[in-house]
Amino acid sequence: MSGPTHAPSDYRSRDAIPIRRALISVSDKSGLLELAAALATAGVEIVSTGSTAKTISDAGHPVTEVAQVTGFPESLDGRVKTLHPAIHAGILADLRLASHEVQLAELGIEPFELVVVNLYPFVETIASGVTGDAAIEQIDIGGPAMVRAAAKNHANVAIAVSPQSYRQIIKAVTLGGTTLAQRQRLAGEAFAHTAAYDSAVADFFARNIGIRATHPLPEALEGSASATEFTVTASLKNVLRYGENAHQEASLYVSEHGAGIAQASQLHGKEMSYNNYVDADAALRAAYDFSEPAVAIVKHAQPCGIAVARGAGDPIASAHLRAHECDPVSAFGGVIAANRPVTIQMAERVKDIFTEVVIAPDFDQEALDLLKTKKNLRLLKLPAGYHRDAVEFKQISGGLLVQQPDVFDEFSSDSWQLVSGVEADDATRADLEFAWRAVRAVKSNAILLADDGASVGVGMGQVNRVDSCRLAVDRAGDRALGSVAASDAFFPFADGLEILLKAGVRAVAQPGGSVRDEEVIAAAKKAGVTMYFTGERHFYH
Repeated sequence: MSGPTHAPSDYRSRDAIPIRRALISVSDKSGLLELAAALATAGVEIVSTGSTAKTISDAGHPVTEVAQVTGFPESLDGRVKTLHPAIHAGILADLRLASHEVQLAELGIEPFELVVVNLYPFVETIASGVTGDAAIEQIDIGGPAMVRAAAKNHANVAIAVSPQSYRQIIKAVTLGGTTLAQRQRLAGEAFAHTAAYDSAVADFFARNIGIRATHPLPEALEGSASATEFTVTASLKNVLRYGENAHQEASLYVSEHGAGIAQASQLHGKEMSYNNYVDADAALRAAYDFSEPAVAIVKHAQPCGIAVARGAGDPIASAHLRAHECDPVSAFGGVIAANRPVTIQMAERVKDIFTEVVIAPDFDQEALDLLKTKKNLRLLKLPAGYHRDAVEFKQISGGLLVQQPDVFDEFSSDSWQLVSGVEADDATRADLEFAWRAVRAVKSNAILLADDGASVGVGMGQVNRVDSCRLAVDRAGDRALGSVAASDAFFPFADGLEILLKAGVRAVAQPGGSVRDEEVIAAAKKAGVTMYFTGERHFYH
């Protein structure tokens, strides 16, 4: 239903509006008394509710209870107190219109020029473990209604939803009123505030009650025809110096329930850049594909070394050394991710290598002290319970692509099909499994050569698989001989595989599924090489 329309000439101009009457109802009492004191000193009538009114009154400031305005007591355990025409007409009256001014006078209702509201602490309540009816009771109804009403009527009313806004309100009172530009900014913050609140409530229902009101995934990926829209909510954490390039603006936003790179704590070093975050996230994706101690080194979102621990000595230091040896040239200026705490032994190896970021679940104190001697090295500690998000988003022009993440759950090679050569011995199978897990972190077309739980050559991001094979072999050099290979997708022709075979690769894992599989299998059989079809593809674009 649309509202009445008015001609432009009906509206009177209003910019600076003095604050004569304010409605205050807040759960968060931070800064409340400072604001109330400033309003009282300026002669502003304060109308308030419940505990907010009591707090203001106990501080010695005059306050009018909402019930005195509405002539109706708070009822139903406080569920109904501000939902009344005497309140909402005072908020929603558009006093640019003479007709609204006349109606208010006829109704005997005074307008509000300021509304200060923050909502029941729903997010904090459920974060503390509260569920069921106790959580439902913390869903605010009257608060969002007042916030949205004031924000809609920002031409006449200023709305403050955060204590951070109180200082500018106090200043506006002393300067004679709020400006239109100020009220517009506050209205935008208010609508964002209620949108985030509603999203948190919807997410609670999705996770705890099984109703996916605004977030259809992963239900939508399971074939639900009813999940047609969703809301993505995130909060600003940092404004970055710039984006991917110096002329691009950029910011970091964090999702409410995330536990990833965005929530990491920076322990040392220069401010993180946009590219640092992208590279660090790619490194984490690679390192955390392994349950054993593992390190990934990434440059421009591409792995230049992935390895797991081998032999005696410190495991994570071993994994780092072996990852670095894959491509020391490319590792210069790279990002390192470890899936175990960084030890002093690993730190001693890292300190002499130019590195942009080291990110890990923790740092031993000795390691942290040593790495802090590198002034510009960024050290990041992951939040507890680091995990990949359940849903991935990729922005495209005009919309979003949404998918489940590509992850290895309960990984096993038991289902692989041997199509050439003899069954791999335990050591070869372990290397094939390592290579298959590692190649998933490489941009397509992806070829990864590995030996003894470490990458020795990586071919990535090429527009044909033949070039990726050449690149992997070139980077491996003599180490290609006796290595194993993994390809993220099938070989469309035998030519790419033949490059690997000529270099001395001893075994291959690839998805299979090409119309020329028989041609590819024949090349592997001719070379006497073991080859498995994994039956799944791991493109990464």
